Amino acid sequence: MKRHWVALMFIAAFLVAPLPVAAERPDRLPIVGVLITHVPLTDPFTEIVRSSFRVLGYEEGRSIHLEFVTALGQLDRLPALATQLVDARVDVIIAPNEMSARVAQQATATMPIVMVAWGKDPVASGLVNSYSRPSGNITGVYSMEADLDAKRLELIKEVFPRISRVAVFWDPTFSPQPPDTQRAGRTLGLRVEQIEVRGPADVKAAFKMANEKRAGAVLLAQSPVFYGNRDQIAAAALEARMPTIVAYGEQVRAGLLISYGNNIDAIYQRAAHYVDRLLKGSTTSELPVERVATFKLAINQRTAKVLGITIPQSVMVRADEVVR
Repeated sequence: MKRHWVALMFIAAFLVAPLPVAAERPDRLPIVGVLITHVPLTDPFTEIVRSSFRVLGYEEGRSIHLEFVTALGQLDRLPALATQLVDARVDVIIAPNEMSARVAQQATATMPIVMVAWGKDPVASGLVNSYSRPSGNITGVYSMEADLDAKRLELIKEVFPRISRVAVFWDPTFSPQPPDTQRAGRTLGLRVEQIEVRGPADVKAAFKMANEKRAGAVLLAQSPVFYGNRDQIAAAALEARMPTIVAYGEQVRAGLLISYGNNIDAIYQRAAHYVDRLLKGSTTSELPVERVATFKLAINQRTAKVLGITIPQSVMVRADEVVR
């Protein structure tokens, strides 16, 4: 009789004891964290990320959960947000730029990280040790975005053959060194004036300075500040009557004149492929780092009309997107 009660007590104890998470939640969805530095969660960027997973057959809430967190430009908050994702035991972290990749890497040495828009050589930058077999917990795609500034200067010269001066706005918080545009400018017969823009509060003054330096156009170097504040920058550019060339089509849709750069949709579709492989059991070292080079040219004809600019037909026929 005593043995019978001992057996019943053992079974009862087993039934009420905490079970492992996998047994407790056999239907647990994979969680992908997205560590954003600047833009709000309402930005179209989040839909680009979601769409990239839908292309692979994932359905948010049914087969995957996307956990977006953003520092809203308050970069001192970024480490805590990275720790928040680690503590939430996400399966993979997506890092949309250099800054978020570095912070995510500092927050975890084991959780897989997929870098997306790394704009420099990630091996030369020390982020990964190898393209073919990265030994740490980070892999993904890089765009060499900084190399495209010279191409954007060429485009400015094609649109404005008589131009002699170009102002380059750059964000020292995001990029410690100014973009290497001086040499490209000299080749094209352009004088390049580099102007620091540390945040949205500096934008109007920067355009005023560009006018004072008699720049015929402005080039915005890559920065999440310029992407996230594109509406404000577009308004300031129109007020200053300054044609402005940028990196992304989203900035042109906001009212800036021309963009030439990597196709964000294509980059995130490739990044989603990396996440898919990791969720299915691959390790970061098994996934070589890739350079994604799918370029897109966008033109805002409405802005051109307001500024009294005629875009040459040789440029118009190459446009992937025209805002009319």
